[in-house]
Amino acid sequence: MALSEKMTINMGPQHPSTHGVLQLILELDGEVVQKATPHIGFLHRGTEKLSEHRTYNQIIPLTDRLDYLAPMSNNLGYCLAVEKLLGITDKIPERANVIRVIMAELTRLKSHLVWLATHALDIGAMTVFLYAFREREVITDIYEKVAGARMTSNYIRIGGVTEDFPDGVEQDIREFSAAMPDLVDMYEGLLTGNKIWQKRTMGVGVITAEDAIDIGLTGPSLRASGVDWDLRRDAPYCGYETYDFDIPVRTEGDTFARYKARLDEMRQCCRIINQALDRLKPGPVHADCPKIVPPAKEDVVNTIEGLIHHFKIITEGFEVEPGEVYVGIEAPKGELGYYIVSDGSPMPYRMKIRPPSFVNLQALPQMVEGLLLADVIAIIGTLDIVLGEIDR
Repeated sequence: MALSEKMTINMGPQHPSTHGVLQLILELDGEVVQKATPHIGFLHRGTEKLSEHRTYNQIIPLTDRLDYLAPMSNNLGYCLAVEKLLGITDKIPERANVIRVIMAELTRLKSHLVWLATHALDIGAMTVFLYAFREREVITDIYEKVAGARMTSNYIRIGGVTEDFPDGVEQDIREFSAAMPDLVDMYEGLLTGNKIWQKRTMGVGVITAEDAIDIGLTGPSLRASGVDWDLRRDAPYCGYETYDFDIPVRTEGDTFARYKARLDEMRQCCRIINQALDRLKPGPVHADCPKIVPPAKEDVVNTIEGLIHHFKIITEGFEVEPGEVYVGIEAPKGELGYYIVSDGSPMPYRMKIRPPSFVNLQALPQMVEGLLLADVIAIIGTLDIVLGEIDR
């Protein structure tokens, strides 16, 4: 009788390639994965429950910590949902919307750079990790100038943004977006034609368009399977429908296709940023809604009326008419959605978040079963998950 080599092993939550506290229970026959079961729930964030006991403005810093690699995308999706609930979507100034687009696309680049760096490092490519973090450092410098924080930067506000761009930032962004496409070409020169990279990614973790739709995949992971869907174009917000950009779509549905889709998307980010910078005209960056939007900083500092106004909005909040709303945006990892229910008080009655990493993780068992243990590492990287928004 043949001896069985089947065994059950724990991968994570301390494993470096699980990118957080993800635990995988793997049933192996030799080195072949027979079954994979993701286990989550080690972070105990409780973001959705916490939001029921905070005013709408006080919730914004909680959103930074969801996908902490894309904080401004999280801010944007939440603020768009609250603005729709308030009925002030059309009152957001043009300059504020353009700034939001610029910061959202910089955030997309920032997130994709960390994905590329860690994905390549997991598979054994060290050089790309160093280069990608070098470019990410430039974006975090811009973050610091604009928002005062390098990582969890809550800059987007209900009704606009915190404050206007400081002097010199527009030029910094323009120089970075001009240089970035050539840097993406350099990453491709290191990886795309590399035989080791191709063998570790081509034909690995294949998922068809039908399966991707059934599971609920979104973002680059969906588009790499041949589904041409992007909320910036198909359910536009912040004026995205007025920008000229392409949606990278691949048909192979494997790890290599997802890699290529994200790199192509990085080039499109630069196109959008350049167009946004060209249309960045002087103007207000807050909606003219005194009961909702805090006064300008100079009013708070120089007048007692401004100080009291600011204090009441931040501490007591503002009442929102009863109702419910859902808004989804195209975050770096896919569709990030906020469902908010209002009961007329200054705090949400209920908030439910649809984070792309949580939904995309559902595809992992189907993608890894039947492949080798080493392929699990590559497939976790290609999904580009962040546990902050998985266990929220």
